[in-house]
Amino acid sequence: MDDQYELVAGVFSNIEQENTESAELLGVASERCYADYREMFAVEAEREDGIEVVVIVTPNFLHFEVAKAALEAGLAVICEKPMTLTLAEAIELDQLAESTGAPFLLTHTYSGYPLVQEARQLIADGEIGDVLTFSVQYLQEWLTKEPEKNDRQAAWRLDAKLAGAAGCLGDIGTHAFQLASYIMDADLTSISANLTRSIPSRQVDDNVHATLVFNDHIRGHLWASQTAPGIENNLNIKVVGRKATLEWSQEEPNVMWLRPYGEPSKRITRRAEFLGEYAASSTRTPGGHPEGYLEAFANLYSKFAEKIRKQGFKKGWLADTRTGVQGMQFIELAIESDQRGGEWVHVGEDA
Repeated sequence: MDDQYELVAGVFSNIEQENTESAELLGVASERCYADYREMFAVEAEREDGIEVVVIVTPNFLHFEVAKAALEAGLAVICEKPMTLTLAEAIELDQLAESTGAPFLLTHTYSGYPLVQEARQLIADGEIGDVLTFSVQYLQEWLTKEPEKNDRQAAWRLDAKLAGAAGCLGDIGTHAFQLASYIMDADLTSISANLTRSIPSRQVDDNVHATLVFNDHIRGHLWASQTAPGIENNLNIKVVGRKATLEWSQEEPNVMWLRPYGEPSKRITRRAEFLGEYAASSTRTPGGHPEGYLEAFANLYSKFAEKIRKQGFKKGWLADTRTGVQGMQFIELAIESDQRGGEWVHVGEDA
């Protein structure tokens, strides 16, 4: 979208025919369509025009090994979430990224929306006062019934060996968690969680209810479900401060509400001249012309390109390996709390 990247090589499937057909459809030369990532890293390293960035959009179980090999090869990495299957793997990747200096982007898409970035800035500037509490939810309907047998997306997401122990928790619960953490610029300290399965035969959860504490004093609620009939992709958040409440919804991403105490609510639209510098830089179309999901991805990719080129970017505003560690802390603590009947568990405490 911004002419920052060129797709020149890849491994597009573990099925040979699909791999070659995908490369052809994407305009990748046949000699740069590889059977596996190890071969790709080795061969591309010998080319003067070899790859600089690796994008990992595989099922979860492959994230760690591919990202580790890429970092060891000195390549920048863009990776889908959750970053790994375990917290130990996430910590190892974080340490490896630190030691190699290779840039790493975790694609938490919703932090690429201009109004999400504006919400973070407004809170940092004290516009809502001290944060008191929050509520974040992410609801979908697509797993309400058993999926069709040929639904490959559902098949791996519901397989604990491929997706990890977390189902809805890892798939969309991590998005809700990261959105809250990102907007408040706060770290998780405690959690009490309950994970359920609407269809008992499933290996992994499809509903998550949790109470979270950030920075030891901000307590709020998270609800994620993939079995909510009639709801397509409802990610929304409310952050309550002493002076005002901020409210944003992904299904209407070009509008945010600032609701001051005792005053009329203010409707903030995604229009560059209304926003702070960073959020304005993520705005692509004139006010009133909608933009959304694809542009949010592009914002993350474009700002990551700036990071790779060391052209300057707002530090801490892109999800990275540290974000991945926090996401795995959230997942593992939520599972532990659920196994202990919803007991409070704390970051850093021994099980």
